[in-house]
Amino acid sequence: MQRNHGVSLTTHKHIFGPVLSRRLGLSLGIDLIPFKTCSYNCVYCECGSSPDLTIIRQEFFPVEQVISEVRDVLASRPHLDSITFAGSGEPTLSRSLGQVITFIKREYPEYTLSVLTNGSLMTDQGVRDELTPADRVIPTLTTASQETFERIHHPHSSLSIEAIITGMVQFRKMYAGALWLEVFVIPGLNTSAAELAGLKWAIERIDPDRVQLNTLDRPPAEDWVQAASDAELERVSAVLGRSGVEIVGRDHPGCRAEKTKTNVSDLIQATLYRRPSTLEDLVRTTSLSTGELADILGVLEEKGTITSQKGTRGIFYSICQKNSINGIPE
Repeated sequence: MQRNHGVSLTTHKHIFGPVLSRRLGLSLGIDLIPFKTCSYNCVYCECGSSPDLTIIRQEFFPVEQVISEVRDVLASRPHLDSITFAGSGEPTLSRSLGQVITFIKREYPEYTLSVLTNGSLMTDQGVRDELTPADRVIPTLTTASQETFERIHHPHSSLSIEAIITGMVQFRKMYAGALWLEVFVIPGLNTSAAELAGLKWAIERIDPDRVQLNTLDRPPAEDWVQAASDAELERVSAVLGRSGVEIVGRDHPGCRAEKTKTNVSDLIQATLYRRPSTLEDLVRTTSLSTGELADILGVLEEKGTITSQKGTRGIFYSICQKNSINGIPE
């Protein structure tokens, strides 16, 4: 067993990390969803394309199994900046979400609990109710136009961006926690004057505590998607003209994991299972040297466990077989 700020680095099915998030700091992830179970098939998704889309909520895994893993990982009360519901699909599709949120807030109230969501199920009163105990909810909004919404997200055919925005507005009225809105910027799709005017209107209706401008940082599902430049992100920020708008930095926060002395292959594979990462990303996650990590990555790539691909920030590593790593379910 390895230790990382007091967190066990043995592989769990539903818990991953902690990883250094560009937005949330040292974040321990909880994944309640099978790989690529989602209501969207986003052109920019780092997990690739979705074979099937759904808006039907299910209990994909026994909630007792998830709670048992949470107890195991948090038993030592490790330092974390966030416990984050995220992973490789849309977390609000899980009917276990509310139960696990309630359990963590009751048993581990000292932790900040965040939920990353695409926002598509905020049309559902039950989903809004389940999200209420979370400290921080971060939905994504890219456009107020149905045509652009469909071009960017290829959503489930039943989804309407106007209904989703209305759901976010309703959630804001009932929610006492921190509502951060992620705006993912794709040059040429949602950066025109008309698009930004629509976004500004929608954001004013939702009235989030913070707006985070984000753009492509990892290899996307579709190769034509490009990252917005710093200048374009600054232009979008100026057009939105709202306090609380921030541009998500490309550098991770400065905290580092403790030096581990035993093999970290499982941690690397669990991290790459959910997000492609560069060598530098993994250095920050594990605190191993570039040389040590390069050796491990070389072995994994030679075995065919991982693959590499050139991206905007350098070479990204990812898992080849999503359904066969260390017992992590598809």
